[in-house]
Order: sequence, then C-alpha cells, then structure tokens
Amino acid sequence: MHKGSAAARGFTLIETMATVAVAGIVMTAAVPSLHGYVDQQRLKGIAGELSSDLQHARSEALLRNEGVRVTFNGNACYVVHTGAADRCRCDANGIGRCDEGPAPLKTVALPAAQGIALHANVRSVLFAPEHGTASPMATLRLTGPQGRTLQHTVNLMGRVRSCAAHGAMAGYAAC
Repeated sequence: MHKGSAAARGFTLIETMATVAVAGIVMTAAVPSLHGYVDQQRLKGIAGELSSDLQHARSEALLRNEGVRVTFNGNACYVVHTGAADRCRCDANGIGRCDEGPAPLKTVALPAAQGIALHANVRSVLFAPEHGTASPMATLRLTGPQGRTLQHTVNLMGRVRSCAAHGAMAGYAAC
C-alpha cells in the first residue's frame, strides 16, 4: 500500500459551471415542447368531456323518455337540458340558466385562461327519446391555443365520432 497524499476527488468550478450551462440549454429547449404537451392534454380533456356529455344527453333522453338537448352558447359554454333550445343559455359567469321550465342538467364553461374555443355549426342538438336519434346533425370543433383542433361529429343516429382535424393526435385519428 502506498502512503502519500491522495488526489482530491470532486468537480472543479469550471466543470460544475459547464454542467449547469448544458442543463440550462436543455431545459430551455424542453419548455416550449412541455407547454405544447400541456395545451394538447387540456384540449384532449375538454374534448373528452364534450364527447361524454353528448353521449350522456342521448342516454338521458332514452332514460327520461323525453328529449334532451345540448345547446351551445358562443364559443365558451354549453348547456345540457330538457325543453326548447331557446330556453337555456349561459350567463356571464358561465352558469346555465333556463327560462320557465326545467333546470339545466349540466353546464360547461370553457376556462378562458386555457385559450380553448368551441365552434358549433348548430345552435342546439336534440336527442329524441324514442331511439336516441339526433337532430340536426352537428359538427363541433374544439380549437386549442396552438391551433390544434379536435372535432366531434354527431350523426342522425345520435352517435359521436371524434377525430383530429389537422392530422392525427395521440388517441385521435385524422379526420
């Protein structure tokens, strides 16, 4: 065994600074893609909720033996309700309000801070109690802050088909 001074082990200041600089560069490159991932997950979450609400409205129509509607108010809110389409709307706070008659079954207000907009080609979709058919057919598009769009199409049979409007997205085929 050799006696003598052992060489000091560890990192020099320059090695540590270089490691921190490289880590900073990697993190700076990762932040935008992480932000995009978070936006995509929010969009998928809201699209999943809308699809589920459409299917739930159809089931409720069959269960209650009365028509159930999903009424769209602007690009930031929708109300699931019974009764006429013009009876229910979202107020300024995103709360569903119905005039005379049944109360809303569910109201969904899209958070403005998330930058997701809902575009519907119809004002309201009615699910009939006899067979759960939908009238009229509808195309609903949810667009995220980075331009990604998920689309739901409600056919006459009341079925919902979902797809990604600008190429495939995880969990969604391209339209």
